[in-house]
Amino acid sequence: QLQLVESGGGLVQPGGSLRLSCAASGFRLDYYHIGWFRQAPGKEREGVSCISWSGRPTYYADSVKGRFTISRDNAKSTVYLQMNSLKPEDTAVYYCAAGSSCLDYTSRIPSFTSWGQGTQVTVSS
Repeated sequence: QLQLVESGGGLVQPGGSLRLSCAASGFRLDYYHIGWFRQAPGKEREGVSCISWSGRPTYYADSVKGRFTISRDNAKSTVYLQMNSLKPEDTAVYYCAAGSSCLDYTSRIPSFTSWGQGTQVTVSS
């Protein structure tokens, strides 16, 4: 069974950068499309980005387009989310999860599986 573990979160000032990692075990990562999602206090979980099994195509929410970059290294069984120019509104718990497709990933969140425990990202001065 695929298991995913997120890491790389932390406290960063506005304008700063973080790189999140999503490490897989238990099954071949390249069988899956992987999505990054986030949930802020009092808000619903939302889709941030998604990457197909081969690395292309990639998808981004409008709120992070041009600032975040998703990538994957199937040999290392890891998916990354490089986050630049961070804003206070990016503060949330970030999760990765596996899916059968990235199409409409923002509206198909319940269809994603193997959710990790999440990693906290706090953007504050």
